[in-house]
Amino acid sequence: MARIAGVNIPNEKRIEASLPYVFGVGPSNTKVILREANIDPNKRTKDLTETELEQIRNIIGKTYRVEGDLKMEISQNIKRLKEIGTYRGTRHAKNLPVRGQRTKTNARTKRGKKITMGSGRKVSAQKT
Repeated sequence: MARIAGVNIPNEKRIEASLPYVFGVGPSNTKVILREANIDPNKRTKDLTETELEQIRNIIGKTYRVEGDLKMEISQNIKRLKEIGTYRGTRHAKNLPVRGQRTKTNARTKRGKKITMGSGRKVSAQKT
């Protein structure tokens, strides 16, 4: 397996599909990287030479913030929002949706599995 930015990328996939396995490199960045390195996007990862892999590593290392550095920057941004007391920061702190989504219904991913609303009818204790 080829190793780029500390991530093992799959050998059997096209390089265009396997580069997004690196956190911080998406499909559009992949096209730019491959165009800059003059590599055919349809080429399989296992068919790349060591020099081509080194070119990709150099381009990603110099121009993009990926993996640990990017995750650290994102967490610092969220921490800064919490410290200065912005609305977005308080939403992050309360573990609620940040970007204006409704929360009366939906928002299960953020809020967790809870029983929300029932019919309001009490179940009788005994049969009559």
